[in-house]
Amino acid sequence: MQKNKNTILAIVGLVIIAVIVLMVVKNNKKPVEVTEIPTDSVEQVDDTTTEVGAVVIKPKTNSISYQQALVKYKDHRIQLGQDCQATPTSVTYKNGTSIMIDNRSNVARTVKVGSNYTINAWSFKVVNLTSSTLPATWLVDCGKQQNVATILIQK
Repeated sequence: MQKNKNTILAIVGLVIIAVIVLMVVKNNKKPVEVTEIPTDSVEQVDDTTTEVGAVVIKPKTNSISYQQALVKYKDHRIQLGQDCQATPTSVTYKNGTSIMIDNRSNVARTVKVGSNYTINAWSFKVVNLTSSTLPATWLVDCGKQQNVATILIQK
């Protein structure tokens, strides 16, 4: 009788420990797609100007938080997912428009938007698109994947 009681208590104890471990693991798992990061995270953007053919890329020089960038660039954002898939894949912007290149991956990415940029995991870059010849078409590369998005720059 005592042996059965000890076995039952041991099984109940193991079940409780298993439930606790599962809850801890579940709460510590990172989501596949993150839509927000803390508002105190700030990304410094490049302050260089790059000319590619007739196109001049002028990244913004100011720093803003991710939350501020989401609001400011809600209609001017290209989001790159875990597999470098772009959303949207085809966009049209006016000449001189600033856009947000948003890396929603848990690894840093090298992204080509006329020029190469390294974008940290869960971070972004703001780039000003300017072309002296219009219309201009840019193809966006992400990591080893080419042409994940197309940007058409018009008057």
